[in-house]
Amino acid sequence: VPSVKPGYLRPLVPEQAPQQPEPWTAVMADIERVVMSGVTHWHSPRFHAYFPTANSYPAIVADMLSGAIACIGFTWIASPACTELEVVMLDWLGQMIGLPEEFLAKSGGEAGGVIQGTASEATLVALLGAKSRMMQRVKEQHPEWTDTDILSKLVGYCNKQAHSSVERAGLLGGVKLRSLQPDGEHRLRGDTLREAIEEDIRNGLIPFYVVATLGTTSSCAFDALDEIGDVCLSHDIWLHVDAAYAGSAFICPEYRYLMKGVQKADSFNFNPHKWMLVNFDCSAMWLKQPRWIVDAFNVDPLYLKHDQQGSAPDYRHWQIPLGRRFRALKLWFVLRLYGVENLQKHIRKQIALAHLFEKLCSSDDRFEIYEEVTMGLVCFKLKGSNEINEELLRRINGRGKIHLVPSKIDDVYFLRLAICSRFSEDS
Repeated sequence: VPSVKPGYLRPLVPEQAPQQPEPWTAVMADIERVVMSGVTHWHSPRFHAYFPTANSYPAIVADMLSGAIACIGFTWIASPACTELEVVMLDWLGQMIGLPEEFLAKSGGEAGGVIQGTASEATLVALLGAKSRMMQRVKEQHPEWTDTDILSKLVGYCNKQAHSSVERAGLLGGVKLRSLQPDGEHRLRGDTLREAIEEDIRNGLIPFYVVATLGTTSSCAFDALDEIGDVCLSHDIWLHVDAAYAGSAFICPEYRYLMKGVQKADSFNFNPHKWMLVNFDCSAMWLKQPRWIVDAFNVDPLYLKHDQQGSAPDYRHWQIPLGRRFRALKLWFVLRLYGVENLQKHIRKQIALAHLFEKLCSSDDRFEIYEEVTMGLVCFKLKGSNEINEELLRRINGRGKIHLVPSKIDDVYFLRLAICSRFSEDS
């Protein structure tokens, strides 16, 4: 972590842009002086905060090529390779993590995958699709109701431990979202969800959207997807699965038990840019029925129409921005230059390192493990008060060598150690 203070950069650069061009040497020298002095090194083996952000030579080269090709792939005709490689890569990736056939484009139906910028975008896109679907259904039953009448009644649900971006999606989508109390293992259970839905229906509300989290940010807990899926099916509610961090581990068959029930979902998302060596941004999202998203986002001016419409996806309808980079190249390069086998080794090695740190904590009487370790995250604390744990974190981060962030669940303050860097070793 750099030792700079807010505002450090302005005095290091001129007040205005230069009138005359400067030499490359001057610019590159300033990278060290101005930029690197203020960078938090996410790829240092001592960086253990948040979750990993991926980085690899294949992805960097592909990103450079994407920048060089410089297409804006909003429709098929805007750059056919950009769309078609994405369709195929999302099928490759879906097969690698064991997604059911009905999520993949190769199934021959309308389903398929799309690369979003972030998991928060995917959560919002799914929410808007679910909202559009429910609005249409309710209008068929109650043609006299206005959009405002329906919107004020819509309600969605997530685990209290779900990422803050789920709550934000509700704010951006203009709908109510309820955070539900998880069980003792911080998992959202089917019974809790069913009770909340039935209570809301009795109160005249319209449940329309549920987010199940596989690998929560605070403690990497896994919602009971199978149970939640049954509840959503029985009430015909859109189920979105957010597996932003943990989803990468599903390329290893031994972790797929954690996604049991995924066939009951309507949409599924994870971030290869977290844990699968693909540089940011690359958030993979699959939709069983993209038509709801397409209908919600469809604005079709003449200048964006083309002769091949309908025979390939126009990805501008599957996302919030219109423009998009050629992100499928990163995925293609990483999958080919590592192969599934080496990506699995990478995941397994990092999970093993987390278990090693867990063992070190468990064998020291001063420490306790706060949450069962399943992935590359260890939640631990000193036995005793929140205050001594806050002091420990202050000391660790104060040295500027190691970076950790804390979390708090049910008023218990603990430290999170995530295995982030691919350069981390056991000694």
